[in-house]
Amino acid sequence: MIHGFRMKEQRLEKIEMGREQNQEKEGKDQHVIHIISEEVNKDRLASLQQRILQAPQLLNSLAGSRDCCIFRVPQSLIDINGQAYQPLIVSIGPYHRGEEHLKMIEEHKWRFLGSFLSRTQRSLEDYLTDLKKLEEKARKCYSETINLDSDEFVEMMVLDGCFAIELFRIVGKSVKASPNDPLFAMSWVLPFLLRDLLRLENQLPFFVLQRLFDLSEKENIGLSLVTLALLFFDYAFEFLDSAGRTLNDQVVIDKFNNLQGKHLLDLFRSSFISEAEEKLKNDTPKNKVAIPASQQKQMKKKKPKTQVIQCVTKLRKAGIQFKSVETGSFLDVEFRNGVLKMPKITMDDFMSSFILNCVAFEQCYKYCTTHITTYATLMDCLIDTTKDVGYLCDYNVIQNYFGTDAEVVGFFNNLGKDTTLDIQDCYLTKLFDDVNHYYYNNWHVYWASFKHTYFDTPWSFISAVAAVVLLLLTMAQTFFTVYPYFRPPN
Repeated sequence: MIHGFRMKEQRLEKIEMGREQNQEKEGKDQHVIHIISEEVNKDRLASLQQRILQAPQLLNSLAGSRDCCIFRVPQSLIDINGQAYQPLIVSIGPYHRGEEHLKMIEEHKWRFLGSFLSRTQRSLEDYLTDLKKLEEKARKCYSETINLDSDEFVEMMVLDGCFAIELFRIVGKSVKASPNDPLFAMSWVLPFLLRDLLRLENQLPFFVLQRLFDLSEKENIGLSLVTLALLFFDYAFEFLDSAGRTLNDQVVIDKFNNLQGKHLLDLFRSSFISEAEEKLKNDTPKNKVAIPASQQKQMKKKKPKTQVIQCVTKLRKAGIQFKSVETGSFLDVEFRNGVLKMPKITMDDFMSSFILNCVAFEQCYKYCTTHITTYATLMDCLIDTTKDVGYLCDYNVIQNYFGTDAEVVGFFNNLGKDTTLDIQDCYLTKLFDDVNHYYYNNWHVYWASFKHTYFDTPWSFISAVAAVVLLLLTMAQTFFTVYPYFRPPN
């Protein structure tokens, strides 16, 4: 028994020793792990500290501010619409500066700068010194951090800004160009310049252009920079009045002289929006009673959600008619008494590029209206097939210089992809509601179906008339056959 007790005691001692060894080993392992993890954490911590202190480059911290208005177009839109956002022959601003395919015009910028300086009383140093004061403000306008030093950035603003102003003056005929100037002698160059100056990634802040313009005051000949710029773009797009007449230069001056824009793209975009808003203001009854804010909220709660509308083919079957109207802006769309009135839009390379870049701008800059995006949504709704494009071309709503009907379908359908729009709060919200109300009214559908069946062609009309006459004759025959039984002759 004593032997058994000793054996048991020895076993307990071995177990205890084993526990102590294991604890010792675990303690050593933990110590090693602690040392290793401490070394890794220090390196990791230093790396994390660097990442925290490093400012975002591709979308800087000020990109959401009101000042920031020149953006890199989102990759999702580039994947859909290709190279529509990137300059083809000239770089304006820092985003595409120095690219190989833009060097041809880059060389001519210096020639234009020399011509610009030769007619002013100021030296190049004066322009550089003055624009140096605007450098910080100008840098804030770009969503991407610009990796140019101070001197390079200011030189870029002067060179690109003077080039644009000189272009405006030559096309506006306030400055004479050499008859052999290749930028004007070769007919293909100017259309490309027009498009490139309206690309979102290819902009200078408008206040930079305005400052350069003001410094060259001797050359201003009474025209504002806004007027010169719009007259320049009028080369590709004719401004019209409410009656569809082409505006002469003086009327354009009077009408748009006080327009404002963040850059050239926004300025030209604003000219269409101001026209649409002016018409909307004129169409609003002057004696309209103001609705209190509390009542407006209640009305919004009761109002059903706005839905997008159907395509042209389906709307026509419901009796909705389309009518082309001549007006100053393609945004002036209205719906009254079953008629959708739409201004004519000329679809070509210039207009397609302009609309794409306007939509991209409205998607990136939250402080502007979404008129162009709303119009793009309307056209995306109306156009599903080539048949829809054919109808709109027949009604003279679309003037197609863009390509085939299928290409126009593809353009407008792609235009609405990967874009956001609050359809409950846009300038066409009421139009969408009115069209849907008309479309889903059964009486309109039945009457439109009847007209389409019996009055769409002369033969169907003749058949309908013959059927009605036959029905009347049958009823008369039946009446005269039955009548003697109820009223026999005396």
